[in-house]
Amino acid sequence: MKKLIPQWIKNIYHLAMAVLANLIYGFPSRKIKVIGVTGTNGKTTTVQIIAKILEEAGKKVAVASTINFKLGKKEWVNKTKFTTLSPFSVQKFIRQAVEEKCDYLVLETSSHSLDQHRVWGVDYKTAVITNVTREHLDYHQTMEKYRQSKMKLFEIVSKYENGTAIVNLGMERPEEFLGCKAKNIFGYSLKFPNYKIQIPNKSQFPNSNFQIIAAENIELGIDHSKFRIKNLEFILHIPGEFNIENALAGIAVGISEGIDMETIRTAVRRITGVSGRLENVPNGKGLNIIVDYAVTPDSLEKLYAYISRLKKNDMKIISVFGSCGERDRGKRPIMGEIVSRYADYAIVTNEDPYNEDPWQIINEVASGIKNKTEGESFWKIFDRKEAIEKALALAKTGDIVVVTGKGAEEIMQVGKQKIPWNDKKVILQVLQEI
Repeated sequence: MKKLIPQWIKNIYHLAMAVLANLIYGFPSRKIKVIGVTGTNGKTTTVQIIAKILEEAGKKVAVASTINFKLGKKEWVNKTKFTTLSPFSVQKFIRQAVEEKCDYLVLETSSHSLDQHRVWGVDYKTAVITNVTREHLDYHQTMEKYRQSKMKLFEIVSKYENGTAIVNLGMERPEEFLGCKAKNIFGYSLKFPNYKIQIPNKSQFPNSNFQIIAAENIELGIDHSKFRIKNLEFILHIPGEFNIENALAGIAVGISEGIDMETIRTAVRRITGVSGRLENVPNGKGLNIIVDYAVTPDSLEKLYAYISRLKKNDMKIISVFGSCGERDRGKRPIMGEIVSRYADYAIVTNEDPYNEDPWQIINEVASGIKNKTEGESFWKIFDRKEAIEKALALAKTGDIVVVTGKGAEEIMQVGKQKIPWNDKKVILQVLQEI
């Protein structure tokens, strides 16, 4: 029945609910600085980095992200599987943040919530975009419509006298977002060999304050990265150049809020990781076990490109992955191809099938696997725990086991059932059983 209702009619309903929610809760976002973070990949990590920088500056911060909610020192897990909640839940949370006397709310904002008007009435003062890569085409149909939904966040901040826009110069067509009418515009980028960036001319922004934040002299380590901004060295204890990008977005927010660079640098150094994002699972078997969300071709490519640089001598990369149901089917074989290119052993398994046939999803992912022989170097294992058991059984000391697709999520959606599930907890359980 739901699919028989056109999306535009559903959107009218969401808009009506958002208007009503704002009226009931008294337009609370007018009483707090709201920073919105959108993008395909990196949103959650960027939200956490921004919050840490603001807190280091002595600000009281509220956070609503895919993995957690936070009101000052009170923090709890987001178990909903939604990035941005319903209009009533969003407005209620903002009201709570105001009542708790928080200075800022950092709100992870999905393309769905923007397109459906679920965040109508939220007075975003700052808009951050991490990137736009292939995802959610089951909903948006085209990449152009997907980009347009993200642009709505920048249209909101452009309405305010001191609105701020922060854009990744390394993403495709950054000029579309840089061209918004925000008063303050920041472009951030890596100065990295073979890294494509488009640095605009400042004359393009005659009515805006425009700055570029660039990371130079980049050093990538197994568990950290180093880089310089002008003459200051930064140390980030979350590996990967894509996480340097996320840190740069946070640094740009800090600068836009008048926080001094020494405070920002201290905050970045104190960040030790984000749950379910390139998270290392400690173990006594000498294995490198990594849990990561990576649900898009772009995030998977970047993750494995980073991991492949860590591989030495006889180390093997063993992959456990799948794809979510009721989402863009076209990405499934692409993800299979990416993993088969980097991993020595690939195990395709079940991952949030929703109302789709799980085996059909697994087979569509597996159809993209190249240069692997089923039963020898790649397997299709329906049960996700059994898939993890197989990966850990294959692994020898020093090998890298990568489990992607769930990150820090606490449930698996099978039909209408929400089954308790957490990749890291299951890995630790299997290690104990071994």
